Amino acid sequence: MDLGLRDRVYIVTGGTRGLGRACADVLVSEGARVVVSGRNAASVDVACTELGEQARGIAADNADTATPARLLEVARSTWGRVDGALVSVGGPPKGPVTQMSDEQWTTAFSSVFLGAVRLMREIGQSLDDGGSLVAVLSSSVRSPLAEMAISNGLRPGLGMVAKTLADELGPRGVRVNGVLPGRVATERVAELDASSGDPDAARAAAEATIPLRRYGTPEEFGRAAAFLLAPASSYVTGVMLPVDGGLLRAL
Repeated sequence: MDLGLRDRVYIVTGGTRGLGRACADVLVSEGARVVVSGRNAASVDVACTELGEQARGIAADNADTATPARLLEVARSTWGRVDGALVSVGGPPKGPVTQMSDEQWTTAFSSVFLGAVRLMREIGQSLDDGGSLVAVLSSSVRSPLAEMAISNGLRPGLGMVAKTLADELGPRGVRVNGVLPGRVATERVAELDASSGDPDAARAAAEATIPLRRYGTPEEFGRAAAFLLAPASSYVTGVMLPVDGGLLRAL
């Protein structure tokens, strides 16, 4: 199936590694052009080199109020258009509610929550009919994850913001969706497994809770996210799509 991505232009935050990079790879392979961002300039340069002439990039922090305008400017000055964005943010620190400090909550709120809201708000308002936003969230939108108090607190709120924005932008023909990754084999998930002290045992225990009995691959996630960005999903909005191998038990 042709997703209709050829020559379209997408912003991909957190696009230098992990889930954001996986989506950028799929978008480029389907003929789209991307503007990727990440906090590390060297990583941005590497990603753009690997993605090729269809990619541009800037070093930017999602918590910076200037980031949305900078990303839009690169896309427009390079290709003269913006068709959508994948808003992917880094994971907050691991730990239970009783051990997370006010400073950790405040720092995560600025980047994970407010930074994502700002990006969706500013980029969403700039899109024309046919535009699409996708927020990379987590299965914690629907079910809490052990030892992930901050994610459990912030991600459900972002899901509701995305749902509300879908209502607001829908009359203009702009779609807003979210993806809820479960255990996808990224560096971030490997770090979480390693923090248990026995990464192999942690992975085996996690896989036993997944109906498909394995972690997802970044490519599998990237294909799902690219579909939601693409014109091929033109009548899908306000959806929170689990990409989790069946991990979430709710309908």
